[in-house]
Amino acid sequence: MSTILECNGLSHKYGKKTALENVSFRVESGKIVGIFGPNGCGKTTLMKILTGMIHDKNGAVNICGNAVSEKTKAVVSYSPDSFAFKNDRKVSDIIEAYETIYEDFDGETAQKSLEELGIYAKDIVGKLSKGNCEKLQIILTMSRHARLYILDEPFNGVDPVARENIIRIMLEKVPEDSSLLLSTHQISEIENILDEALFLKDGRLVFDGSIDELRDKNGRSLTDAYMEEFR
Repeated sequence: MSTILECNGLSHKYGKKTALENVSFRVESGKIVGIFGPNGCGKTTLMKILTGMIHDKNGAVNICGNAVSEKTKAVVSYSPDSFAFKNDRKVSDIIEAYETIYEDFDGETAQKSLEELGIYAKDIVGKLSKGNCEKLQIILTMSRHARLYILDEPFNGVDPVARENIIRIMLEKVPEDSSLLLSTHQISEIENILDEALFLKDGRLVFDGSIDELRDKNGRSLTDAYMEEFR
């Protein structure tokens, strides 16, 4: 087992407001890790640092042994918490664009997965529901052969049945030597697929451990532990 992601003393401020403070953790290959915390706790800031969207940080980040750079961007597949495709584009246009931009993108698999969710190549993005836009973005992200997949609130606007399908597709698509890092408020929906969890509170890491360890030591579910920490 190798280390996919390592953060040491990671801190960031927006002006005088602290978004992250001295955050350190490690993600090994083959792991699915959930990042949890209330709105404004630093989850999205952390993900943007990992993907190179935020540069002015303190501390160190290493992905597959490299500092955040063009080299790490090539092995990280990121789904942000907001949809960014133009409304007049067809789904087929976006698939073609991904095939051009990302050498590791599997367009055929993406199209097949989208069809399973009722989204077709001829569909116009602007005519898709909010839930279907979320599905499109997630499938595009998961159809790359990356080492680290990062999903920020992937279930916003997605109905329970679609969530089940998306979780199934996520599990099918993550290679054994890759890792998945995701944030969501739908804790109970994904607890059974997680290996580890991180809790962020006011920019600080207040829990970092395995789900089994959490259950064994405290006899609680992840949801119970979260409610106790953030109530």
